[in-house]
Amino acid sequence: MNVLFIARHFTYFRNFESVIAALADRGHRVHLAADREEALGGRDLVDRLAGGYPGRVTVGFTPILQWGRYRRLSSALRIGLDYLRYSDPRYEATPKIRERAYERTPLLVLALARLPFRGLLTRVLAVLERAVPRQIGVDEFITEHQADVLLITPLIELGSPQLDYMRAARALGIRSALCVWSWDHLSSKALIRVVPDKVIVWNTTQRDEARRFHGIPADRVVVTGAQCFDQWFDRAPARDRDTFCRRVGFASARPFLLYVCSALFRGSPSEAAFVRRWIASIRQSSDVRLRDMPILVRPHPQRAAEWTADRLAELSRVQDVVLWGSSPVDEESRADYFDSMFHATAVVGLNTSALVESAIVDRPVFTILLEEFRESQEGTFHFHYLLDAAHGFLNISRSLAEHTQQLAGLLSGGTVRSNRRFVEHFVRPHGAEVTATPVFADSVERIARDPSPRPTSSKAWLLLLRPVIYALVLAGRVPLVERIYWNPKKLMGRIREGVDVTTSFRPQFSGRDNGAAAVIHEGRTTNRHS
Repeated sequence: MNVLFIARHFTYFRNFESVIAALADRGHRVHLAADREEALGGRDLVDRLAGGYPGRVTVGFTPILQWGRYRRLSSALRIGLDYLRYSDPRYEATPKIRERAYERTPLLVLALARLPFRGLLTRVLAVLERAVPRQIGVDEFITEHQADVLLITPLIELGSPQLDYMRAARALGIRSALCVWSWDHLSSKALIRVVPDKVIVWNTTQRDEARRFHGIPADRVVVTGAQCFDQWFDRAPARDRDTFCRRVGFASARPFLLYVCSALFRGSPSEAAFVRRWIASIRQSSDVRLRDMPILVRPHPQRAAEWTADRLAELSRVQDVVLWGSSPVDEESRADYFDSMFHATAVVGLNTSALVESAIVDRPVFTILLEEFRESQEGTFHFHYLLDAAHGFLNISRSLAEHTQQLAGLLSGGTVRSNRRFVEHFVRPHGAEVTATPVFADSVERIARDPSPRPTSSKAWLLLLRPVIYALVLAGRVPLVERIYWNPKKLMGRIREGVDVTTSFRPQFSGRDNGAAAVIHEGRTTNRHS
């Protein structure tokens, strides 16, 4: 079969590398297409796949690499709809997710949202968004690749242009599936507004999220396990402890602590500064074993700029502390990453998938819940899965003093939470011994064998709205209107100075009538009430 796999940029394929290889091994042809370049090693990854499977794995760009005349309008309408979605009372406890949408929403939508009848506004914006023509070349691109099935990731970005691919697949009668990229995507990102034939998720938790947050029927959701984590199961370290410690730069091969940095929300406090405080608390411990323990810090590639020359110099003055590691996108960097977890006595972090991977390697995993990082931890839905009483595995504390006591207790033989229940529930829901990658590949093959959906054509009443769309596009080229349409950040910089975005939502979404958030999907509408 021919598989067309589309991602926003090439690094997204990192979490599906094993699936792409499995499909190629089975004789299928897979074309990997990205909307844009990036600088996190993704291009090397896909080129390596193409080199390993000549003729079966190919690589290229999508037409959306070049913006069309309607791109900015469709993006503004989609972001506006995502902003209105966060009127749902469930997002009261996640202010940073709301703020992220607020900051990207055009001023015109923000102004209209303060008026009554926001449910009507949501429907009007949804109708206008559906009436915007698809990016030029999208239909031809999918047809050219003769796709038996279209796979897409992540689809859930605010204002995502990938909706055009889903609509093109519907118009052409091609089977489609959303491949959920990460553990937080269904709860913290945009609405799946155009529902594909199938949604491929890791576990039953994500299956429930697909229903709760996106209204997707259970029969459209496929649970496969977390294929991106298969590589950490049943893996042996590439180096023994002595060799690894020398590679890292430790003076000896003594047991060490591993701190794994996180991506965190944009605008969060500096984690690099926090790591320095964390190290200081370890070095001030009354337990001599903990106080003298070597510490390995793995920076997060998305926040590498935090590690300024001054901070690196300060870190270098602390004995047996090393900042080391890179994004695990090739075999050598993956071996380094695995070995850092495998040889660690314990792993510490705030909110990152490295905590999950450390649980798979079965190391004790700790976190500190501090108010300064609340929005990136307890202020998200997905982080609570790691804390859950039934299946969670994190050993939590609410101060650095309590945290150092926990670590000292571990060194004294104290008990910690088990990782096994979480791994079997969240990572390998079909059983600890059932590898997720072949289950995923089987699912793609089943989707390709399903009857093709009937091609759909644009509704006549949507075509009648095209003059309105043309007028909006033309208006967006007028300088002042352009700023109101497209650049809310620049224009609102001074207006919103000192405004608490969290509280600014409440007047807009309070009251009996406003407790309902209209959630509009392609072809159906549901209302969710508090």
